Formats: sequence, structure tokens, C-alpha cells
Amino acid sequence: QPVESGGGLVQPGGSLRLACAGSGFTVGSFNIGWFRQVPGKEREGVSTISSSDGRAYYADSVKGRFTISRDIAENTAYLQMTSLKPEDTAVYYCAAGDHWATLDAVDYDYWGQGTQVTISS
Repeated sequence: QPVESGGGLVQPGGSLRLACAGSGFTVGSFNIGWFRQVPGKEREGVSTISSSDGRAYYADSVKGRFTISRDIAENTAYLQMTSLKPEDTAVYYCAAGDHWATLDAVDYDYWGQGTQVTISS
């Protein structure tokens, strides 16, 4: 199961790095996706990194500001978030799947518990 960490309260324009540790599975063997959700809204795909070639994909709303990566040796994936905006406030989830590296939650089988990210001054 993925285990997220790194959430917190940051001012607009700030940066934060989320981590997703592979607990009981190998991060490099799965597509790793980051999703976020705010109350009353559907879970939104933010970014994913493919297990096969390491290619990364991003939602338009975060393109150019967020960077997904993985460290095979540490068995951990990361989401580096910069130029954060209040609308980035959400619970962020890490997910692992072996179907397709997409931003669709249906392609992921294993989910973490989530970590809260709050962007506020």
C-alpha cells in the first residue's frame, strides 16, 4: 500500500514535496499516480509516472508547476509542487496500478490514505 507524507500548510507561491513510499510493493514496478480531492468534488488526477519508461503526464492545471519523479533505490515516488495556489488545496493521494499510466482513478488498484495540502496566507 502506498504511504504518503509531506503535506502541510504553505503560503501561496510556496513549494512542497510529497512522498509516496512503497509499503509492501516495488514503486518501480507500478505506474504511480498522484490524485487530489476536495470535499464535494470528484477525485482529480494530477500526475502519473509510467513504470515501463518513466514517462510523466500532468493535468493541465499543474503543468509547469508540479514534477513527478521516483527513486527506485529508495522505493519512493515524489511530487514536487511549486508556485502553489489556493486552488491546489486538497487531500493528495498516491496510487499504484499496473494497467495504464493515466490520470483516471480506475486504472489504479492501490491507494494511500492521503495527505492534506493547504495553501493559504
